[in-house]
Amino acid sequence: MSLSTPSPLPPTFVEAAKDVLGTSGWSEDADALNAVSTPWRGLYAGETPFLAKPSSTEDTSALVRLCAAHGVAITPQGGNTGLVDAGTPHGEICVSMTRMQAVRAIDPFNNSLTIEAGAPLVAAQTAADEADRFFPLSLGSEGTATIGGLVSTNAGGVAVLRYGMMRDLLLGLEVVLPDGEIWDGLSGLRKNNTGYDLKHVFAGAEGTLGIITAATLKLFPKTARASAWITCNTAEDVVALLAHVRANVGDTVTSFEIIPANAIRMVQLDMPNVRDPNPSDAPWRVLCEVSMAREDQARDNLETALADALETGLAADAVIASSLSDASDFWTIRESIPLSKRAFGAAINHDVSVPVSRIPDFLKTTEKAVLEIDPSAEIVAFGHVGDGNLHYSACEPAEVENGVLMERAPDITAAVHARAMAHGGSISAEHGVGRLKRDELAEIRPKAATRAMRAIKQALDPQNIMNPGRVVSVD
Repeated sequence: MSLSTPSPLPPTFVEAAKDVLGTSGWSEDADALNAVSTPWRGLYAGETPFLAKPSSTEDTSALVRLCAAHGVAITPQGGNTGLVDAGTPHGEICVSMTRMQAVRAIDPFNNSLTIEAGAPLVAAQTAADEADRFFPLSLGSEGTATIGGLVSTNAGGVAVLRYGMMRDLLLGLEVVLPDGEIWDGLSGLRKNNTGYDLKHVFAGAEGTLGIITAATLKLFPKTARASAWITCNTAEDVVALLAHVRANVGDTVTSFEIIPANAIRMVQLDMPNVRDPNPSDAPWRVLCEVSMAREDQARDNLETALADALETGLAADAVIASSLSDASDFWTIRESIPLSKRAFGAAINHDVSVPVSRIPDFLKTTEKAVLEIDPSAEIVAFGHVGDGNLHYSACEPAEVENGVLMERAPDITAAVHARAMAHGGSISAEHGVGRLKRDELAEIRPKAATRAMRAIKQALDPQNIMNPGRVVSVD
């Protein structure tokens, strides 16, 4: 259901906005408004009276100045792939950045790329590749998720272990501030120690402090990869295997993903043509990827590390991809898990992180806590074990479908979040805060942090027109 009903917009604002944006830059069509008000999972719905589609930073600035003058609230939106109700309008006008997709500059010697906020992630990856460089951020929605949205949510993905979060891949930003002023911080410098690092204020702010219109990103030399599909008997073995592989190949480990056996069965229910690369009764799989300058070097080093792991019992079995097609098959299973949960009934999803060393205990104690609430729940815990980020789902198996799980959702979420915090973790690892986690985080984060965030919000956006109600309440 919609959480709010849009207030009628001032007619003078509407006419001025249409003039600023041009005939292709706005819409009041009901289908278009519904599309941008419905997130991709469809778990909730918003509402907006007006869709703005600026094609330039100058148009965005002029629009925001109008919004400030008329007190009109804004929800910036990229690919509409968010998971925490940050980019879905609830009465605000929706400002879609998808018309701004230009690659403005690429500097292979500086290893930097400047690209507009509405470009999908795959466009940045392609531009880097065409310049014989590599942009490492990778995630399942990379064909739809936009650069601006990824910066705004400080996206993670599967290569955080080696390359870091989106904030770590950022050199500069261009942002339209809540009063319409343009901040041009598109620097390609890696050393620029001149006061507050403003780009990091906007990264992860989820559109509450301004509209990102372009970003300068870090590029890297191209690498060759070796991928392995490994079976393990315990979560303790998975964590020890990570340490073992890193001890052998150093920080060339790009990805280290944990996958439970029941997640593979779930994917196969949804996608019958998918096959387990190495069928086993072992409860855990690991998808490990190593990247180096040469393919033979990457493969040899990974083979050596895994041979030792098999000998010591850290790994029960392992298969190394013999081709790019094999590696792609590995990743198809991993990347299909979120969508394939539909093969079950309902699912209660969580995005948590804990220190890597505490993952095994977190998994044991959290499963016990969840099953005490609903013994029929199917636990599907997978994700980026290399950086401690787990996507922890309590699913209703297809054969159950009694609706009890969703009735107990608040208790299950409380239990999962409590265990994450008890293990020194976070209840928001890479998906952000939005509306869904705003109030809960306000209760558990240090009060000084909440006060500082409110002060920043009020200083930059005193009218509270920029994505109000997300991340931090100003009440």
